[in-house]
This record gives sequence, C-alpha cells and structure tokens, in this order.
Amino acid sequence: METNTDGPAGVPIRAATASDVTLDQPLVGIAAIKRTVHRILDADARDSALERAGSLFLAVLIIANVAAVILETVESARARFGEAFDTFEAVSVAAFTVEYVLRVLTCSADPRFGSGLSARLRFMSTPLALVDLLAIAPAYVPGGLFWDLRYVRVLRLVRMLRVLKIARYSRTLQLFGGILRAKKDELGLILLFLLVLLVVASSSMYFVEHDAQPQLFSSIPAAMWWAVGTLTTVGYGDIYPITPAGKLLGSVIALIGIGFFALPAGLLASAFAEQLAAQTKRTCPHCGGHLP
Repeated sequence: METNTDGPAGVPIRAATASDVTLDQPLVGIAAIKRTVHRILDADARDSALERAGSLFLAVLIIANVAAVILETVESARARFGEAFDTFEAVSVAAFTVEYVLRVLTCSADPRFGSGLSARLRFMSTPLALVDLLAIAPAYVPGGLFWDLRYVRVLRLVRMLRVLKIARYSRTLQLFGGILRAKKDELGLILLFLLVLLVVASSSMYFVEHDAQPQLFSSIPAAMWWAVGTLTTVGYGDIYPITPAGKLLGSVIALIGIGFFALPAGLLASAFAEQLAAQTKRTCPHCGGHLP
C-alpha cells in the first residue's frame, strides 16, 4: 500500500512497498555471492578462513596434478595405478573447469575488468586466464581428430601448464613477476645484446673453422650450436675449434660469456633486494610514515 506525504520542499514522497524490496534484494544477493566467490578464488584474498581454504585447495590440487603427470611417464607406475591416474585426471579436469567458469562469471566483481560481456572478454584474454583454459583444453579435444594418436599424447602434455597456475598462490612468484615487469627494458636490452653476440660469435667461428672442419662448422646456424654452448659455459664437447685462430677466438668468446651472464644476475639480484627492502619497511599505524 502506498502513502504520499509532503517532503520539506512540498515534493510528494512515495513510501517503499513490499514489491520494491523484493525487486532489489535478489540483485544485492547475486552481487554478494559473486563477490564472495571471486574472493575465494582470488589468491591474494586471505581475510577469512574460507578464502584461505580455497587458495590452499587449488594450490594443492595444482601440485598434485603436476606430480601425477610426471609419475604417469613411469611405466611401472602407469601399469599399477593407471586407473587411479585416469580417475584423478577426470576429477581434476572437472574441478579446474568449474574454477575457470566461476572465474569468468565473477570477474566483474573486480573493478579492473568493468562489467558485462566486455569484462568477461577482457578477463579471458589475460595471461593467467589463457593458462587456465589451456590447462583443461586437452581433455576436451577428441582423439579422433588426429591421424596419429601420438599427437594426442603430446597435446596432453599441455597439462603441465597447470604448474603455471601456481603463480597465483605463490607470493614469491608474484614478486618475481613484478621484478621482471619493472626491469623489462633492461632485460630486453641484455637479450638484444645476447642475440648480437651470438650472431657475431657463430659467424666469426664459421669463417675461421669452416675450411678445417667443413662437416662440423658447415654453416653459420650449425656454428650457433657451438656459440650457445660456449657463451653459456656449458661446453658439450661435440663441436670445438682445432685451429690456433679458432682456439684463440673460442677462448675470448668463453670469457665474454662468463662476464655477460653476470649482467642479468646482478640486475635481478639488486631488484630483488630493492623489492624485499620495500616490503619489509615498517609503517606507523597512526600517520603511515616509515619507521626506522
């Protein structure tokens, strides 16, 4: 029943009716459920026991899946526990499928993605969402689509991508990802220098050693195998210079390789130290300033 009263400015005010309340309540309830489910699936949400339990369950399931994929390659384990592996895989696929669908449906609870269909499309295009999709996709690919069933076995190895899902639940991996993003320009410059060094080293060794070893240093791409092994100081020994000029050039390239790999190591070490120092700074609970 409606009653009209006059407000302070003489404007009629309609009292709320029972129909108004019932129309609003489902919307509030759905939004609250979406927010709760989103926080349970959010690895950074640790405020409640339910949120911590959700993160722990998914992290343990991911680790167990990676261990199962590894053990499946052991013939004796596969022969003895084959049915158990298949059952566990089916349960895991179902769990990860439900997780993926729930993440897509509740992504609008995160203000970064907005709302509506566009929010879901933006979420589905993020790197971690693509990893989630690839982790379950092989289970839904029928083997009859392939001429050779070996391709199916190779495709099922994509399940190992589930180990990347653990990045959500590891603060250390999140810290490492933040460092890579912060130092992407410096790392890109180092990678470019490495490519240039690789081309110069392999080209130089090809022209020096080709006449003496035409089968081993048959081309510059073939010499790149030697350059990679030398620059990384691995030195497989299957291909090496035998001429005096080649030995001298190989020694110089090996020394450059040792010094080169100290660059990204030092860069990442200093970035780690900066991030850890920033995280361990204490703040005053009253003014928010840094404490010594």
